Amino acid sequence: MGTSDSGILYIVATPIGHLDDISFRAIETLKSCDWIACEDTRHSAKLCRHHGIETPLKAYHQHNEQQASDHLLNQLRLGKNVALVSDAGTPLISDPGYVMVEKAHQAGITVSPIPGPSAIIALLSVAGIDTHNFQFLGFLPSKAIQRLKVMSQFLPSPQTTVIYESSHRIMACLNDLSDLLGGDHTLAIGREMTKTFETIYHDTTSGIIDRLKTNEVEQKGEFVIAIAPQVQQQSVALDEKAQELAQLLQPLMPPKQAAKVVATHHNCDKKAVYQFISKLTKNE
Repeated sequence: MGTSDSGILYIVATPIGHLDDISFRAIETLKSCDWIACEDTRHSAKLCRHHGIETPLKAYHQHNEQQASDHLLNQLRLGKNVALVSDAGTPLISDPGYVMVEKAHQAGITVSPIPGPSAIIALLSVAGIDTHNFQFLGFLPSKAIQRLKVMSQFLPSPQTTVIYESSHRIMACLNDLSDLLGGDHTLAIGREMTKTFETIYHDTTSGIIDRLKTNEVEQKGEFVIAIAPQVQQQSVALDEKAQELAQLLQPLMPPKQAAKVVATHHNCDKKAVYQFISKLTKNE
């Protein structure tokens, strides 16, 4: 267990883009600590140079969490203070750090937050949609079937839903959202937030898809997506024949294609068919 002589583990929020988006307290903490544990020492070195921070850096990322945590815990037991940072924003939010913080608590070491930037909160503050209640899902799975399972589990939702997405999958993600919620559903998206090419979108799913399609440059960067809440309404009932065909086609083709075939063949609502197939996929 830790003692009164143990150091403190500080969890320090750092800029999500603009290097000046950091608190005076965060800078002072990073300067006064004995070690800074960071995902990428090269990335954090830029922030340190910008603010005149000369504290030694220690690599701490998802591939060395166990080993690095043990080393840093030994330093903390010796009375050294350690600051944990991520490449951007608040550590542990879709970033490494859980192993270190859990071990510190188990060892009786004080863990203290130094709050600051968060891409989630930054987007919600300018989203123009209901932010009284929201759920955060982080990054969705990269594979389409797993992504659909997660989406159908949490959407539609009576509260705003926030996710992260990369440039490689932004269009696929938006198309899935359009199929599941409809092209007229409201989204707010932050692209490259606080950076030179920051763009904030507030439009329907279809509107944003059309904009990104016509300008591929805007498909690049890091994205935060806020999905407006929707009171879950009773799905349009599918008759037995439509359900049977949907169940037959579900393992044979992508959900979007299967929904289109069923809707055309039975003259029913394509969105209702898609949601029915999504539930089948989710329960597999």
